[in-house]
Amino acid sequence: MIYETTEKILKNGKIAIFRNPTEADAHEMVEYLRVTAGETDFLIGYPEERTLTDEQEALFLKRSNESAKDLMIVCEIDGKIAGNCSIMFNSRIKTRHRASVGIALLKEFWGLGIGTLMFEELIRIACDRGIMQMELEVVEGNERAIALYQKMGFQTVAEKPNAIRLKDGTLLKEFIMIKVL
Repeated sequence: MIYETTEKILKNGKIAIFRNPTEADAHEMVEYLRVTAGETDFLIGYPEERTLTDEQEALFLKRSNESAKDLMIVCEIDGKIAGNCSIMFNSRIKTRHRASVGIALLKEFWGLGIGTLMFEELIRIACDRGIMQMELEVVEGNERAIALYQKMGFQTVAEKPNAIRLKDGTLLKEFIMIKVL
């Protein structure tokens, strides 16, 4: 799905460019995904599980941009991909009133308001599309993310016990959060 590139002003006064990632971003996206996976235990997957090649990522990005039901937006600051967010629209008649969302940021860009700006865009897009309910999952202990989601109007509606198992054997819950639009 195509997104119209926009500029946003961050808390530190820098300009963030929100745009679709392109095939030309494939190498940087592969590295970005690997790095973010290593910066926190709250994303699904470890860095060594991020095994897509640049060519595979380029094809994924091309398909995402051509999709009628998936949208990915990256946040670029000073020419560097700082974060990404996505929204996936359900296409079946019984569930097309719902959409799933996700977000990730490089740690060096935490606290600048990017997450809030991304969610504002995702909510706007969902409303424009007639979505009635946005959904996401978040790992127990990810207090920064949970606070952001609550600020944006999401409420916890369920939990999956033992949904995540870390390398050290620690088991964590996963919370399902929903925002009714």
